[in-house]
This record gives sequence, C-alpha cells and structure tokens, in this order.
Amino acid sequence: MLAALLLARGRVVSDSRLSALLWGWEPPATAGAQIYTYMSRLRKRLGDEVEIIRRPPGYLMVAQGSRIDLLEFEQLEQEGRAALGARRYEDAARLLDRALTLWHGPALSNATHYLQDMELPQLAEGRTLALEARIEADLALGRHEEVVAELIGLVARFPVREQLRAQLMTALYRCGRQADALHVYHEGRGMLADQLGVDPGEALDATYQAVLTGSIGLESPPLIALREGFPAASAPAMLPPDVEDFVGRADEVAALRAVLEPDDSPGWRPRRCLLTGMAGIGKTALAVRAAHLGAAHYPDGQLYVELREPDGTPRDPCAALVRLLRALGEPRIDSQVDHDDLDELIRLYRARTADKRMLVVLDDAVGDLQLQPLMPSTVTASVLITCRTHLTQVPGAQTIRVGPLDTRGSRALLASAAGRERISADPGATDALVDHCAGLPLALRITGTRLAARPHWSPARLAARLADPRTRLDELRFGDLSVRRALARSLSPLSATGLAALRGLARFSSGGCTAQEMAMVLEISESKAERGLEELVDTALLNIDGLDMQGRPIYLCHGLVRLFARELDQPGRLPLQRRVAREVA
Repeated sequence: MLAALLLARGRVVSDSRLSALLWGWEPPATAGAQIYTYMSRLRKRLGDEVEIIRRPPGYLMVAQGSRIDLLEFEQLEQEGRAALGARRYEDAARLLDRALTLWHGPALSNATHYLQDMELPQLAEGRTLALEARIEADLALGRHEEVVAELIGLVARFPVREQLRAQLMTALYRCGRQADALHVYHEGRGMLADQLGVDPGEALDATYQAVLTGSIGLESPPLIALREGFPAASAPAMLPPDVEDFVGRADEVAALRAVLEPDDSPGWRPRRCLLTGMAGIGKTALAVRAAHLGAAHYPDGQLYVELREPDGTPRDPCAALVRLLRALGEPRIDSQVDHDDLDELIRLYRARTADKRMLVVLDDAVGDLQLQPLMPSTVTASVLITCRTHLTQVPGAQTIRVGPLDTRGSRALLASAAGRERISADPGATDALVDHCAGLPLALRITGTRLAARPHWSPARLAARLADPRTRLDELRFGDLSVRRALARSLSPLSATGLAALRGLARFSSGGCTAQEMAMVLEISESKAERGLEELVDTALLNIDGLDMQGRPIYLCHGLVRLFARELDQPGRLPLQRRVAREVA
C-alpha cells in the first residue's frame, strides 16, 4: 500500500487500483474495509509529518520535505541526460552515477507480484536507460578500458539490447580489439534474427561500419547523441496532474481552448490569457485542465510555476526563473549563474524559450513587477496566467473572469468528493450544503472531503454544523484546505482604508453597498470609501454589481467573504492573523 501511494508521485490512487495492486482480479469481499484498515495503520506508523488524505475516488499521500529515492533518481537521471546532450560529459557521468547508486537490489522486491507486474517494467527500463547514458558519458571521457568488463556482463544479461552491444563494440575497438568488436556484432545479428526475426537497427549497423572504417576514435561523439531526434534536453512537462473530478465550467473551458489551441486560420498566433477571480474559486484547476487539453499543440513543452509561497507571500521572480531554467535544461544554472542576478536569469530564460512552441502557465500572479520577468519574449509561446485582479503587463491578453459554480456544478463537485450515493440520498441536506458553500469550489471540496472522511456522518449533520454563520468558516477547513486561510492571503496588499472597507462590509445585511453608504458607515469621505472599495475589487474580494439610480457603482461581496469580514469587524474575537496561525499549527 505504501509503495502504491509513493509510486503515484503526488496523485490520487483510486480504490479500484489499490485493490488490483493488492489482490489482482479477485479481491476479497472485505477489500474496502481492509484498505481502510491499512490506511489507518500507515497513518499511525508514518506519524504527523506525512498525511494520507481520503480524496475520492481514492487516497492521496502528502509528504512535504520527505525524500523518495525514486523521485531523486528520476531528477538526477533527467539532469544527467540533459548534460550528456549538452556534451558536459563529466557532469553527466557524475549525475548518472549518483542516480544509479540509489538502486539497492531489485526494485519492489517486497511488494505484491500484482504491483510488480504493473510497475516494475517501467522502473527497470528507466534504470537501464540511465545505465546506458552513464556508459556513454564514460566512453566520451575515454574510460573504455574501465567499462569493458561491465559491458560484457550487461550484453550477456540483455543480449538483444542493441545500444549496449554497440557500446561494447566501441569500447573493445578503442582497446585495440577490433576482431572481438566484430564478433560481438555478428553474434548480436544472429540473436536478433533467431529470437525476433529482425535485422540490426541503425545505431548498431552504424557502429559496425565505424569499426570497419576505423572512424570510431576517442574524438567521435557519443552514440546516444547521434540518435535521430535526441534533444539536448527533453521537453519540459511541468504541469500538475489534471483534476480527475473536474466538473462544470464548460463555457470557460471552451473559451480557453479557443485561445490556446491553434486553428487553421492563417492569422492565428499563440495567445495570452488571464484567469481572474477570488481565492478558492477554482482558477488553478481550470487553468490546469485547459493546459492539459491543449498540451499536444505545444511540442516544445509546458512550463508551470506557482507565484506565491505556501504562506501567501509573493515568490521572488529570481526563484521562479531558476526553477524554470532547470526544467528547460539550462546547464549553467547551478554552477555558473548567480541565482540573484535577475538580468542574467531573464536573458537565459528568453534565450531558452526563443522560437519555441511552448505553453507557459503562471499560477497566482501577484502583480506586474513579478510577472514581467517571466513572460517569454517569443511570439511562438502561449501564456496562461491566473491572478486575482487585472494586470497591465500582458498586452492583448484575453481576460476570463471565473465566478462561483452554479447549483448544478456545485452539486456535481460535492457528489464527486463525497460520493454520489450519499449526496443523492438526502436532497434537502445537499441543497443546504450547496447554499452554505455559495458556489465556492474550495468550500465545496472541503465539505465533500469531510463527508468522505467521516462515513458515519450524514449530509444533514454537516449541514447543521455549517448552518451557523458565526462558526461556518471554522467548519470549512480540512487538512491543508481552509477557506479562511485562502481569503486571508488576499489581505497583504490592502491599505488601512481597504481593510476598513472590508470590515465595513459586515454591516450590510445583503453584502452590497455603494461608496456613499460605506462612507456613512465608516464616517469617512465618499472618495476615501470608494478608494477602499476599489482596493477590494482589485484583490477580488469584491465585485461591481451594476449601478444605482444615480449611476453610482454597487459593490457586492461573496457570502463567505462577508462572514470573513464579520470576523475582522468583531473586536471580541482573536485577530485574524492569530486565528490563521492557529489553523496552520
């Protein structure tokens, strides 16, 4: 069970897959109960630093800061192959050797054979590819004598693997053993014909011809680098996993696909698009879904970076650029480039993305100064940005405002998280839950996840707990998810006037007002009240909902924002910063 969760690499593992990995095609009648028991035992054994979260249709493991040998191996192998493609052979040999030393015997040797059958082939193939690449770097460094014995053993173990056979021929020839090299070729040709009924491929034939002509000296480039289509660095694929239970947003998805996916018109060119909306409204999920749908149209890769730290503070553009340059395979990023030199990082980033058909997703942008260095200068890249307000440094961008889910979408998301049968069994309680969440996807997901984690709770019980407006935000919290915390991250850019206007919203029963009405409540000038309300609009804590009879804007806030404002406006309650700090703790 632990191996299955770790191999998922941060994705949800469904109950059906867990059952198949544990018992194959004939699970016991008590499979669901046994999985629940195993998860409980794992939580106890792993302690508080590792979370195992019930997220229908399965489970998700969150192990922040933990080290997983497979992920370290994959990262080092990717960096090593990028160094090999860039002909930095010393770096390639060092990185690939570090990757291979993470293997200690056969992988998954103490897991079920069902899990081994599903996962072991790709793990073994990854290790063999890393081994071939490391030997290629050794050959390029003139270490042919050191690898001959190793290659003889590998060819005996993998007799029809042509890359290893070609490497052995190269090493033997450079050791002055031309006859042995030719014998290795003819032996392999016979095995390929007998076992597979095929002739040697291009790489093995090319090595054979190079041995015959004597053109396989120390100065010849590695065989892997000569393979047709082998890039200096593999195309980055940084997108987070697609949201399996994505619901609703059909119009927004269609609009995004029209922006991101090329059509046959001669005037089409890659675009810029802004997704705006309040915290928790589902901008990131929508962006990730659209990016996955359009990824095939960007063969040079997809970049993704979060522009806020976990505590909500803006991420330094230098740190974001370093992350992107590593994904782009920039060989000097960790050895020759100052990570605080913004100008140099921008130059390298724009050089690496020049003339590339790429999709760049910049998630949760804070402002123009942060965003400008991350915009590729090439016209061949499309950029998708999520933010809570409009930005000025994205000329020609199409803006899509993401609003609350409608009732149908809210019910679908709740059913996806909690289970369709539980939701449909009590329509009245379900309607109450939907009303209390007010179409906010974050609130709906928390509500559904809480129900899923507590099978003994009925929807009516949770609806009753959410019914009291004074404690509703206390209930809309589960694990790392918290509506209050998400809204609190929107406070940092507000001035004292903006904070005062936010507190003032609690005094309007409808959640809406004009600047004149706010001025009367706060006993300030109308112009100052309007500045505060506009700040709230800029941070997506407030919307403009038409005009009154005198043509003045009517400002309206989301129902949960009003509850948040009420907490700020009640002097008897703990300060919000302390309340959020307690939640984090």
